[in-house]
Amino acid sequence: MENLDASYWNNRYDKNDDPWDLGEVSPPIKAFIDQLNNLETRILIPGGGNSYEAEYLFSKGFKNVYVVDVSRTALDNIKKRVPNFPETQLIHLDLFKLDMVFDLILEQTFFCALHPNLRTKYVLKMNELLVENGSLVGLLFNLPLYKDKPPFGGDKALYVSYFEKSFHIETMEKCYNSISQREGNELFFRLIKE
Repeated sequence: MENLDASYWNNRYDKNDDPWDLGEVSPPIKAFIDQLNNLETRILIPGGGNSYEAEYLFSKGFKNVYVVDVSRTALDNIKKRVPNFPETQLIHLDLFKLDMVFDLILEQTFFCALHPNLRTKYVLKMNELLVENGSLVGLLFNLPLYKDKPPFGGDKALYVSYFEKSFHIETMEKCYNSISQREGNELFFRLIKE
């Protein structure tokens, strides 16, 4: 397996080798965002890639939206699409080195892009990055996928085994509003830091 470092991800974004990228906010994430009303909420999108979620949040008036990614190319893509997005909120860094706190973390494909041996570390880091009663919300692939390259999949039982130790699992269910190509293959989840 290749080293999943900044060079690997820059190369994939440079070549537009990003089949997970919908070119827009996925319907389940959009529906969740549309329920948010506190524009001061501090929101992190980890491993955000082209992050249409950040663009959508910013267009709705959310001012404290941060994207962290090891790929400079992905962050530059956001800045090209949304020139007014604050440069200081596009963080070129390994997530595991980030030292901030947030009210909400939006997960969109990052967990399944990480090598599976980093999943426990991811869960601990998400817990560390959230304020008390903060939420980790998003989508996980609900199918096996690849073993030798991202995205790496899983199923509800596997994900619960990771998250139940550090979070209250408020919901983790099959999405009712996935795009047709992903119907039945996505879990929407909301976890609360206790």
